[in-house]
Amino acid sequence: MDPARIRNIGIAAHIDAGKTTVSERILFDTGVEHRFGNVDEGTTVLDWMQEERERGITITAAATSVPWRGHRIQLIDTPGHVDFGIEVERSMRVLDGAVLVLDAERGVQAQSETVWRQMKRHHVPYFAFVNKLDKVGADYLRVAGDLGKRLGEPAIPVQYPLVSPSETGGAPVLDGLVDLVSLATWRFDAERTEARADEAGIPAGARDDVLVLRAELLEKLAEDDLALLGYVTEGREPPRELILAALRRRTIAGTLIPVLCGAAQRNFGIHPLLDAVVDLLPSPLDLPPVQGRDPEIGDVVERPCDPAAPFAALAFKLQALPHGDLTFVRIYSGAVEPGASLWNPRTRKFERVARILRMHAQAGEALPRAVAGDIVALTGLKATATGDTLCAKDAAIVLERLEVPEPVLSLVVEPTSSADRDKLRAALLRIEHEDPTFHLREDPETGQWLVSGMGELHLEVVRHRLESEFHVGVKTGAPRVAYREALLSGGRGAARVEKVVGGKEVFGAVEVEVTVDEALERPRVAWAPGCPVPEPFRRAISEALTLEAQAGPRFGHPLVHVAIQVVGGASEPRRDAELGFVQAATLALRQALESAQVGLFEPQMAFEVQSPAEFASGILADLNARKASVEDVRSEGPYRTLVGQVPLARMFGYATAVRSLSQGRASFAMTPAGLRHVPEDELAARGLVWT
Repeated sequence: MDPARIRNIGIAAHIDAGKTTVSERILFDTGVEHRFGNVDEGTTVLDWMQEERERGITITAAATSVPWRGHRIQLIDTPGHVDFGIEVERSMRVLDGAVLVLDAERGVQAQSETVWRQMKRHHVPYFAFVNKLDKVGADYLRVAGDLGKRLGEPAIPVQYPLVSPSETGGAPVLDGLVDLVSLATWRFDAERTEARADEAGIPAGARDDVLVLRAELLEKLAEDDLALLGYVTEGREPPRELILAALRRRTIAGTLIPVLCGAAQRNFGIHPLLDAVVDLLPSPLDLPPVQGRDPEIGDVVERPCDPAAPFAALAFKLQALPHGDLTFVRIYSGAVEPGASLWNPRTRKFERVARILRMHAQAGEALPRAVAGDIVALTGLKATATGDTLCAKDAAIVLERLEVPEPVLSLVVEPTSSADRDKLRAALLRIEHEDPTFHLREDPETGQWLVSGMGELHLEVVRHRLESEFHVGVKTGAPRVAYREALLSGGRGAARVEKVVGGKEVFGAVEVEVTVDEALERPRVAWAPGCPVPEPFRRAISEALTLEAQAGPRFGHPLVHVAIQVVGGASEPRRDAELGFVQAATLALRQALESAQVGLFEPQMAFEVQSPAEFASGILADLNARKASVEDVRSEGPYRTLVGQVPLARMFGYATAVRSLSQGRASFAMTPAGLRHVPEDELAARGLVWT
């Protein structure tokens, strides 16, 4: 298909805003599915995993493709829970546009802001869809206003809902909506749950509001569109195509956020939403050529979205299956067919493509060819990892990799039966292979496995997957914070090794200095100018120092904020040996860390709790008891929003606590907010003693 007729979009939202319901209605209205998938009933197509259907939440990003008005919309339904934020991150990395779904009652919530930041980081144009207008307390114009205030971007309504109050005092009745661009009125048939355009006119009771909002829209668009400005200043009616073109330019540039509305559960507003995807969001041709670097010389190179250009694609997601991996790729340039050999610059190996699949949740349709602009899954790849580039070897390019956050929570896992030990290890390695935020480490002393992830729900889902998908019974310990050790002050150490190994003299002498660098999440090794350590041994020394620095000197937790510089040493050419220098470097680093001041750090979480006003005081008291720093309490209609930071260790089991305090009516979200130094007087209380 012509790339100009492709739309690569994601649906993103705070948890429970109705994002998956929107996606399911899109499948129905485009004719891809012939029934409604229901989250509450566990019958959704895109939430296909057993865990997703049982919990009623999205855990893994699901891809599909739907037709609309002669275009192909390649859609990714992303999770809303913060524990699975990597699924949103890697989806946004490869998408051209997005739909931000908001709850019409609760407005912009914590995870709404998080996914918005991910969109901005990857320069993804988007529009907003205010969902659940049939809920009690829904207020479309308030949410549109809050969108501009909370996100700091100009947001403007492009639709106006026709809502009448319920005769029984319950949820409002959504009769239809008015398109402010064309002034067409959309009516919705609640019994057949399908939309139809009706241009009979705007209802008299809504006419004044509609005309005022439309005038504001035209004035906003005319600010940087001279043709439209002429119509506005002369009081003439501009053509619909001119308005749409101006709105599309502003949307793609990110200088104006169109706000649509509807009620996805009742299939209200989905047809206009699909029209907006085609009319407002960019095709691959509307965006600049993708940039990367030449793997040999490091120069910046570009690849246009052209099937005839050299092949370049980014592997953004892996899905481990019993008979091999599915590797999801976004093709930026060129074309690929089954049997093709693709070059991986990281591994410096060719990968052979067995099949090309266009995915529909867990099902795939085999394709004879995929071209620039496509998002597809490849089978047969053996060594490609998340974030790798696949390209033509004679026109190699390395695209920007994904940013993967460090885990914040750990758990000890062991099999219920010793006979399942190898089976459990294989299952954990497969999950680690497909999920870059899941880490696995074996304790050499106890033989237990320590798994780390992004939160309690993340690790709980992994445990259930081990039992349901891999059929391995497991026992787990209590969740533990993923502590870090960090330098508070620098240190210096030197060591000299002189011994005989296998009848041969071995010599090595190294002096190192460690300093604080708060920008470093992992230790980094550098070499001082004029260092006398022989060049042939430096690579082995750097690897040994990096390996030694993985565990801190106090409690054995990973070491952060440390820069290691080899500042001196000695050389005796007749006795110099790699073994001697490696051992000397290790001993020198240990000495340097012993002379430095090292502190224990723990993950700090930014939280946002949204609660009905009558429960806010109890929730605030509970947060204070958890030693949270509450920075703001916002009044948003009948709700109160509490914002602040808190140590992760204080928030275990908070989901249950906040439900109890609010009779199940409050919601909360937490996101990593860096590391916090644990005061020395708290260590003993946490059972942490000097090693």
